[in-house]
Amino acid sequence: MKSTFHALVMEKGETKPELSVRDWNIGQLPEAEVTVKVAYSSVNYKDALVGIKGSFVKSYPFIPGIDLAGTVLQSEDSRFKEGDEVIVTSYKLGTGHCGGYSEMARVPAEWVVPLPKGLTLKESMILGTAGFTAALSVQKLEDHGLKPGQGPVLVAGASGGVGSVAVDILAKRGYEVAAATGKTSAHDYLKRLGAKRVIGREAIVDHEQKSIRKTEWAAAVDPVGGKTTQYIISTLRYGGAVATSGLTGGTEVTTTVTPFLGRAVSWLGIDSVFCPMDLRVKIWERLASDYKPEHLTSEIVREISLEEVPRALADILEGKLQGRTIVKM
Repeated sequence: MKSTFHALVMEKGETKPELSVRDWNIGQLPEAEVTVKVAYSSVNYKDALVGIKGSFVKSYPFIPGIDLAGTVLQSEDSRFKEGDEVIVTSYKLGTGHCGGYSEMARVPAEWVVPLPKGLTLKESMILGTAGFTAALSVQKLEDHGLKPGQGPVLVAGASGGVGSVAVDILAKRGYEVAAATGKTSAHDYLKRLGAKRVIGREAIVDHEQKSIRKTEWAAAVDPVGGKTTQYIISTLRYGGAVATSGLTGGTEVTTTVTPFLGRAVSWLGIDSVFCPMDLRVKIWERLASDYKPEHLTSEIVREISLEEVPRALADILEGKLQGRTIVKM
């Protein structure tokens, strides 16, 4: 095991974090049971909050990256051995614990998921936290009773990571998908993923503060939040549900009890960070089988180097990225 490797390191600057690729020593990694040779990581909105805004990080220097996939080099836990291919996403990885933007990482064993059959390490990071969140959203909606043929399913923020994967999974499973995006350039892309209809982002924003409207959607995947969530709740069909997983559109939601009482709708919260391990493993296994997107490697992905990560973080914060961006070590 080599003692030095490349990592994207954060230092605390005067006004914002400073990011640079540099040599890092294995002795500088945090103490934990499993040491991983990282093959791929990915770019998520939360990574941008860390790397550009300095959110969550309490001590420097620090290695960001909330996702990683790679091969076990050393393990103090009997569940994992040298050569095992594994995935680590969420928990405190890349926020309170040095993360995946590094050729090597050391992580707690209870965070580690064995790579399921049906996925490569690269595919697991094309999915990453965003794909996991999309699949968890679909799983929760189907657990709630959603079935194909019940009506259109809306995907908000559809050209982003969560949205792109959700569109693909839902279309593969036979749902009539309506994809909402603010990017006119993404319309053909979303139709290739399986969306039957593409609508503008502003069409699903509650500017009028109306808690009830004409019904439209059997269900919705919502990685946006804010006034978009307000609109979705006001337009769900009787018994419908919205699975909310993000806050790019804001954290405040104003509604009334009317749609919940009059239409029996449900608002489902989606948490990928501390999702229980039994459910986490189940979702990854489904992402390797019946939930595996049809266009995972052909449409959704762009690959970059570690040196290109800072620019990608700035781009995702500005809403410029489409689909998923992965980082090859």
